[in-house]
Amino acid sequence: MSYNLLKGKKGIIFGALDENSIAWKTAERIHEEGGTFVLTNAPVAMRLGQIKDLAAKTGSEIIPADATSEEDLDNLVAKSMEILGGKIDFVLHAIGMSINVRKGRSYTDEKYDFTTKGWDVSALSFHKVLQSLYKADAMKEWGSIVALTYMAAQRVFPDYNDMADNKAYLESVARSFGYFFGKEKNVRVNTISQSPTPTTAGQGVKGFDGFISYAEKMSPLGNATALECADYTVTLFSDLTRKVTMQNLFHDGGFSNTGVSQEVIERFTE
Repeated sequence: MSYNLLKGKKGIIFGALDENSIAWKTAERIHEEGGTFVLTNAPVAMRLGQIKDLAAKTGSEIIPADATSEEDLDNLVAKSMEILGGKIDFVLHAIGMSINVRKGRSYTDEKYDFTTKGWDVSALSFHKVLQSLYKADAMKEWGSIVALTYMAAQRVFPDYNDMADNKAYLESVARSFGYFFGKEKNVRVNTISQSPTPTTAGQGVKGFDGFISYAEKMSPLGNATALECADYTVTLFSDLTRKVTMQNLFHDGGFSNTGVSQEVIERFTE
């Protein structure tokens, strides 16, 4: 069901890899709600994914950009404003990567070159995106910027590895840059802490299927899907949430506030 919540709004979406990704679902929902956007991802990710199919489906243009490169981001912002015909209403940062996780290295045996690269891609890139937008004065007043995170930033999930540190940094950037964007440009910056979701990236985490099952049993409303996260993101891009900023917003079916559920108790007293 469409409500035209984003009619006339224009933006940039980072990280749409394939139809399982939250960024992909969000792009589809934004399109349904009347928004237009530029799609972007790193060249290597674009070769692995199906972003061209999404562009065709939504009538969008693609601008390749390495989110760790200031030059690429400045070019992305400038070209996006040219393509979209002016300033930007919304931006979704939905990128993250841990080489330590991919290589099977534990948190107590990190290779720090891997750690630094993962931090740059997953967390510092958000500051770089915000800074490029800020310096170019690219955001419209009352615009909205959202990054995706996970509650391993607050609680220990051993196999989430150094991505937990990256997400903690990402959330801090949203608060700190959100202050300046709010005070000086009336733009809001938030993070969404999503349920574990079977995306291509998520499935790379050890024991992921078991953890999804556990979270489903813990959450009073069950796990939030990628599509439901897309719906929530749409509300944050709309004019209905103009005074929501510098927040880490849990979208997890109640998992983050549940100490233990009856289902989990019963599982361990069988």
